Amino acid sequence: MVVRALVRAHPLSRISCRYSSLAASSFNPKPYIPSVSGVQKSLPFDNLLEQYSRVHWDDTVTYDDPTVQRLFKNLMSGSRAALASAITLVESRHPTKRAQGNMLLKMVLDEEREKYKKYGRDSMIFRVGISGSPGVGKSSFIEALGAELTENRGKKVAVLTIDPTSAMTGGSVLGDLTRMQELSRNPRAYIRQSPTSGSLGGVTRGIHEAVILCEGAGYDIVIIETVGVGQSETSVSDMCDMMCLLLSPAHGDELQGVKRGIMEMSDLLVVTKDDGDLQAKAKMTQAEYISALKFMRPRLDVWSPKVMRSSIMNKESVSAVCTSLYEFWDTIGESGDLERRRQDQMKKWMWNHVKDEIMAVFQKHPKIIHLKNHKIFINLLLQAPKLEKDISSGKITPGLAAETMIRTFFGV
Repeated sequence: MVVRALVRAHPLSRISCRYSSLAASSFNPKPYIPSVSGVQKSLPFDNLLEQYSRVHWDDTVTYDDPTVQRLFKNLMSGSRAALASAITLVESRHPTKRAQGNMLLKMVLDEEREKYKKYGRDSMIFRVGISGSPGVGKSSFIEALGAELTENRGKKVAVLTIDPTSAMTGGSVLGDLTRMQELSRNPRAYIRQSPTSGSLGGVTRGIHEAVILCEGAGYDIVIIETVGVGQSETSVSDMCDMMCLLLSPAHGDELQGVKRGIMEMSDLLVVTKDDGDLQAKAKMTQAEYISALKFMRPRLDVWSPKVMRSSIMNKESVSAVCTSLYEFWDTIGESGDLERRRQDQMKKWMWNHVKDEIMAVFQKHPKIIHLKNHKIFINLLLQAPKLEKDISSGKITPGLAAETMIRTFFGV
């Protein structure tokens, strides 16, 4: 009591209580960890692991989750609002929302599997990837193609567009919708814009899951528009049934067409803007790419890639492209390549997700960023700043530094 009274009366009582071992042992039932202004107290390793697990995963979500049940019911009835909310869940990095999204995906996959047993290929959604360099006219072409599919062929169309994320600010304009004003008002069409968020390959994380949700919502065809890509961005080909590459007139000579990369992954090449003064150049570009394709081995034995010309001002040319799309769909469906391709794609995307998860785990794991007093991984903590310094000074390569940290992390 005397000590407590003296502590309260002292003008520096708050500071003395914080640093006095006598005060700490007198008033606190648990051991008190002193803290200094500007210095953060570290938690025990077990607590760090528990907090880390809660940040990344949530195992409390079940089939009975009200959000999952509500979205599943509305999604199966074709609600566009439910589809938008469901895609937001699978794109989220929040652990609870990710868990809800995964549970919803599992329920949708179960439902689609039953439909496939009953209706076969007719229950499957046609996945078309459309790619091309910036300014080739992807968004405008997709609006014309969507109008052909919805108005003349009676299809329900989902469009998933990817917009580049700024490397400086982290923001994204998401302006593709401004070129699809007519399609955005079409009740038989759904358009979803997503930023790349740092993902490479022309697509973004969660786009494959969004395709599955569109299939569950009853859409007949989903069109995936990538960002403006170069020759090596081929990730979209691993999530679609057909890869359509748009080319602008005077896009390059025959040598440009022979170069490997996105060219050899494409099933259909379309030279856009085939009108007005560009019509002669479009014909020349078509001839050059037809010649270049002779030097490439087709990706499928049952289909040889075509080179077509099209203009959004000419509806007949857009209709001809649409006919080629479904010609390809029927061909791979009858040959069995469709099912095999879907199975291979699911395996590839599993490993892509594994890479993303391992990267997130490695960067944020307590063994990497918080273990001041953990003896086993003290070497790793000391190595990281030193390795970064050595990389900056040119002493070692980033690859060797990464290998060193990974081997220390796993103890091999």
